[in-house]
Amino acid sequence: MTEQFTFGGDIVWRPTPQHIEHANLTAFMRKHEIQDFDELMQKSTSDVEWFTDAVLKFLDIQFYEPYTKAVDLTDGIQFPKWCVDGKMNIVHNCVDKWQNADTGMQKAVVWEGEEGSTKTLTYEELYKEVNRAANALRSLGLGKGDAIGIFMPMTPEIVVALLAIAKIGGIILPLFSGYGAGAIVSRLQDANAKALFAADGAYRRGKAVDMKSIADEAAALIDSLKHMIVLKRTGQNVSMKTGRDHWWADLIAPQPDSAPSATETNSAEDPLMILYTSGTTGRPKGAVHTHCGFPVKAAQDMAFGTDVHAGDVIYWMTDMGWMMGPWQVFGSLLLGATMFLYDGAPDFPAPDRLWDLVEKHGINQMGVSPTLIRSLIPQGDEHFKKHDLSLLKCFASTGEPWNPDPWMWLFEKVGEGKRPIINYSGGTEISGGIVMGNPLLPLKPCAFSAACPGMDADVLDENGISLRNAVGELVIKAPWIGMTRGFWNDKLRYLDTYWSRWENVWVHGDFAAIDSDGLWYILGRSDDTIKIAGKRLGPAEVESILVRHKDIVEAAAIGVPHAVKGSELILFAVARPGASPTDALRQELKEMVTAEMGKALAPKAILFVTDLPKTRNAKVMRRVIRSAYLGLELGDTSSLVNPHAMEEIGNAK
Repeated sequence: MTEQFTFGGDIVWRPTPQHIEHANLTAFMRKHEIQDFDELMQKSTSDVEWFTDAVLKFLDIQFYEPYTKAVDLTDGIQFPKWCVDGKMNIVHNCVDKWQNADTGMQKAVVWEGEEGSTKTLTYEELYKEVNRAANALRSLGLGKGDAIGIFMPMTPEIVVALLAIAKIGGIILPLFSGYGAGAIVSRLQDANAKALFAADGAYRRGKAVDMKSIADEAAALIDSLKHMIVLKRTGQNVSMKTGRDHWWADLIAPQPDSAPSATETNSAEDPLMILYTSGTTGRPKGAVHTHCGFPVKAAQDMAFGTDVHAGDVIYWMTDMGWMMGPWQVFGSLLLGATMFLYDGAPDFPAPDRLWDLVEKHGINQMGVSPTLIRSLIPQGDEHFKKHDLSLLKCFASTGEPWNPDPWMWLFEKVGEGKRPIINYSGGTEISGGIVMGNPLLPLKPCAFSAACPGMDADVLDENGISLRNAVGELVIKAPWIGMTRGFWNDKLRYLDTYWSRWENVWVHGDFAAIDSDGLWYILGRSDDTIKIAGKRLGPAEVESILVRHKDIVEAAAIGVPHAVKGSELILFAVARPGASPTDALRQELKEMVTAEMGKALAPKAILFVTDLPKTRNAKVMRRVIRSAYLGLELGDTSSLVNPHAMEEIGNAK
């Protein structure tokens, strides 16, 4: 039985004629004589080869030797080959090709540190810095096929490092800057990494946080690791191992401008990057991406969804260890735009820091998380009101479902009802989005306008039948150029994870719905789904009820075993600063849930905690919450930014 879907509301934003006329999507559709978005979706999903070729040309992806076929499906939908026979390097398209009088002086990277330092790199300067770093890597004997990790804060040097690895034909291994040594070891060992970019530390809330000792602890356990290149970010005293460790300033900065580094010629499908994601077991999954895969999908979504044009400034609040870090780098550079990086806390030293960054650096598109917005609301409206946000064209968001109230606060108050919130959902294995807002279609609160062009997405019931106005499994029924080429050294796990439920259908693992107006909603991981007496409940639906209360800033819902009903509902709530987590508040929250969801879905317990375990991109880890509460094996927790939260949950009764 499938539950009726009621989450949603009225349309609150419609594109103006100026939005539509200016949009990259409009230019793409006119080029191919496509009349409307529905026709684009039909054509892009029914003729994958045509759409892939059209996007590659629209983005001006240049090849040293042209491909003979955009996609070859001989080995099945699970293992397509893209840009067959093509020779390329994505760095040529990101940096090298922009070196001319018209574009070389445009800004490629703009950075600000928490302490107030700033730095800008033009495309010409970025080209020179990448050349220096590539020459330095080659001087260490590193080259094509070598895996190199990146464990650094979000500074301009992290962009240089990423591009230099790709330039020499190496394999990029981005690592979350908050990892402990164990998480670094498991990932670098899996890929047999030869080198690591690191830093002495980073600034967080006015304090210098150590990173080098963590890198040292990890490096001691990785036999394949021969070199560590260390950026001096904070000036902390750190130990340097002779023969292995090299200061960035000593190794890279002295490389001469007059010695360009050759950009390695690769097959289009040569590995570019391994992005590790947490699994339900203790072993992370290494999603493999190629030169003609991840960057192309990133740039397509950035162009068609957030409508980034050459010269725009895009800022996504992220870490390079989350896919949105490389997504921002590759997408912005392929489009000739400017990426903004900020290394620090977004509300330090004052709650207006984020809005100050928008004004000071002329940010046009800004990606935020719902958790961040929920944390800013209690600080008051005066913080954004004292800044000029007139250059901001849109907000964007990914990583977790929205609740209606914070979405509307951002849209109506900060966005003045005229800036769309481009919701974006997909994943590391997707190279971007399955569903996304765009500048041509209207929006409802918390919704996604449509599937991304080229994504043959659907919502299916338990029998594989397409659904509308009801909750089901998010699936994809045709290949797309950004899809992972599998998991590193683990073909079977890749097939089991995505392709084992229905024949030739990618099951993404998300709980989704499409309403009667064709708008999409992502409601959390489908393995987070709670079934109570046969009724399926999406965690986000009940969490939204709790966070509507003025004293609650975050909530998480899990199901725990029940002998009769199968599962019963347990809710965790984080009270706002200054609010008392009393029994009276608990009872009030319980009555709110019961009134809206019905007595059958009344929670067994509402437990107050001071924090919820989440990743750096603010995704609440319900799997970990459930395991901690029940005393089960936690699985892979390396991506958590606040592992201390698990102990509190384990003790909450």
